[in-house]
Amino acid sequence: MSNPLLALDGLPHFAAIRPEHVGPAVTQLLAEADAALERATSDEVPADYDALSAVLDVATERLGAAWGAVAHLNHVADNPELRAAYNESLPKVTEFHTRLGADERLYAKYKAIAHGPAAAKLSPARKQALSNAMRDFVLSGAELQGAARERYAQIQERQAALSQSFSEHVMDATDSFALYVTEDQLAGVPADAKEAARTAAEADGKPGYKLTLHFPSYFPVMQYGENRALREQLYTAYATRASDLGKPEHDNSAIMRELLQLRHEESQLLGYRNFAEVSMVPKMADSPQQVTDFLRDLSRRARPYAEKDLAELREFARSELGLADLQSWDIPFASEKLKEARYAFSDQEVKPYFTETKVLSGLFRIIETLFEVSIRPDTAEVWHPSVRFFRIERGPQLVGQFYLDPYARTGKRPGAWMDDVRGRWARPEGHTQTPVAHLVCNFTPPADGKPALLTHDEVTTLFHEFGHGLHHMLTQVNDVGVAGISGVEWDAVELPSQFMENFCWEWDVLKHLTAHVDTGEPLPRTLYDKMLAAKNFQSGLQTLRQIEFSLFDIRIHAEQGSEDRIQQIADEVRAEVAVFTPPAFNRFQHSFSHIFAGGYAAGYYSYKWAEVLSADVWSAFEETSALDPETGRRYREAILEAGGSRPAMESFKAFRGREPRIDALLRHQGMA
Repeated sequence: MSNPLLALDGLPHFAAIRPEHVGPAVTQLLAEADAALERATSDEVPADYDALSAVLDVATERLGAAWGAVAHLNHVADNPELRAAYNESLPKVTEFHTRLGADERLYAKYKAIAHGPAAAKLSPARKQALSNAMRDFVLSGAELQGAARERYAQIQERQAALSQSFSEHVMDATDSFALYVTEDQLAGVPADAKEAARTAAEADGKPGYKLTLHFPSYFPVMQYGENRALREQLYTAYATRASDLGKPEHDNSAIMRELLQLRHEESQLLGYRNFAEVSMVPKMADSPQQVTDFLRDLSRRARPYAEKDLAELREFARSELGLADLQSWDIPFASEKLKEARYAFSDQEVKPYFTETKVLSGLFRIIETLFEVSIRPDTAEVWHPSVRFFRIERGPQLVGQFYLDPYARTGKRPGAWMDDVRGRWARPEGHTQTPVAHLVCNFTPPADGKPALLTHDEVTTLFHEFGHGLHHMLTQVNDVGVAGISGVEWDAVELPSQFMENFCWEWDVLKHLTAHVDTGEPLPRTLYDKMLAAKNFQSGLQTLRQIEFSLFDIRIHAEQGSEDRIQQIADEVRAEVAVFTPPAFNRFQHSFSHIFAGGYAAGYYSYKWAEVLSADVWSAFEETSALDPETGRRYREAILEAGGSRPAMESFKAFRGREPRIDALLRHQGMA
């Protein structure tokens, strides 16, 4: 196997891929894809869906699989050599996809299929895929001519490079911060977090304890650390990552400005007033105005609850903690203390019950019960020793497979995500390709021979990403463009992920998810009751925070000249929505990777939009039971198996029998 990126006979050969393989593989696969495009657009290939797919989809999928493996390694195993190889090939890959999406000859063939006599005989899934393709040609500039067409291509290439730089700056700013402290400075911080910090310092050959801006290191200090000066120091570093207030080489200010300019210019070329309008074309929402109205309505409903949350927190901080002037770096700490006082439990008390091994086996049991499948360990090449691989089967039949990469480490992008390795596809060669997914989190690794311990929030994150994974893997659609999450409207794509989070609050589920790390005892009912009582603790504040991010995102993508007013718009949105204003140095936007490097531009509202859908879907399970196989089967068939083969509203109505209502969301969050 001279170049593992060219051996696309099955799963990626992650263990064998080296930076020097990237350039040659990309060059060869681009040449093959180019040749396929020329052949597909020639008279040799008729205007027929299957004929085009057999030539073009096979070549582009091969390129996509290899490039996807490189991009994945860039996110989870970054090093200078790999980064250089990735960045060298990125413009070439972007250029090809831009050219492919705007090819007039190919667009003409698709138009001939769409308007030809055979179109009526296409399956519903294929009709949807064809409709999406026609829409995407237009959004990819296929109808542009001359200089406008050239400029569109330049914009795509530049945006890809800028997004990659934005992501690198956030990763590098996060990785480059280290603070070595004494044990005295960590008063109040839980033992497992302290032990991880001590081990990290030891690995660097330093005395004391090493704190970083990676969430498993950063957040326990913010939540439990009694040293207010230390909390302020960490908060300041975290809130100014990749900004004008940090290292100049990591500053994302110019990148954000240029990205917004380019997105606006792109929208104008395509005949839209702003990028927010372009973003809405393939979504459930009709217009930026509808989204803004939705967010402001939700803000109005949540505000009284948020004001009450904040008033209680201020009073508690003043009277019980001696904090007369509550600051941003005090909020996680004061909130945790208030929760402990009010509900007599802390997140730390719950954590020993959530051992990773028990949580995973419990999660698998839920999936197996509800969706009539089985999950088994499997073997594949991996990029890090802690990564595991599994297969999902229904009877003797393979349904899908997934990699699980659970722990935080240097060189790995912060956050949690699901990504596809390949989609389900009835391939032109005659066999059905089964889907494969990556499920990536950033939990604290195990230590001292004990299993990793997860907070309840981390358990919820794991379930969330698995929801995306199930959407991708349980699909029964055979057209690769609309199988699984492909082709699903972006503002509906969070429905299955947010749906799965509900299981983390069910007693019948939690009993089987928990086993104390030392005693093996399940979570006591009394502790669960306290957790449940605290479930909607500060839900008003949390809702407004999400609305603040969403409204900021829509406004910077809808308003002319926003690139020169990024901070001003952030301040205006806070003044309108927030009940607590962070310090003037807060630069959250500089590390807002979702919208500047992650596909959520003018789409961050999707989390709240899809939450309305997922809460309503969950209410169907409340009417039966959380683990009711019959309701699970209906949900699987209507939503998970259908994937993107029809509009999300149709899938929702197929399951619920009606359009969604906001009541369930408000009730679930204690704001009814």
